[in-house]
Amino acid sequence: MVEYFYRSGKDPLDVGDEQLKKTLSRNHDAYVSFIKSQEKVLLIPMRTEMERMIKNQEQIVSFFNDQVLKANKSLLEHQQVQTKDINESAKIIKVLYEDREIKRTLQQKFVTILDTYIKNRENLGSFKTREKEELAELARKQVAEM
Repeated sequence: MVEYFYRSGKDPLDVGDEQLKKTLSRNHDAYVSFIKSQEKVLLIPMRTEMERMIKNQEQIVSFFNDQVLKANKSLLEHQQVQTKDINESAKIIKVLYEDREIKRTLQQKFVTILDTYIKNRENLGSFKTREKEELAELARKQVAEM
């Protein structure tokens, strides 16, 4: 525009200049036609491709979410089954441990009874058979009470 005013020697403040109005109008029309041609050539196809790409990505995300949800659900079910199995195993181990402790205490009591029997039998000597029989009966009774 500066060149126009410089070449023509006209005043830029003169609003009644018809040649200025025509030049501005032509430049405006040229810009609009350029933008429209760019829109047809570039912008509309780009927008169409972007919309198609967005739809495809939405489908991919939806499919992925479905797969992840199924996998998470399956994983949760397997974890629950494993938790249940672990709890049952813990109960069985506890019962086995208790049985082992009972067996150990019974063995200790039996060893104590047997040691007492052997000691008392040796103290009686070989002449008192009646007392030996009573001692054997007492040992049997103590073992039976265990």
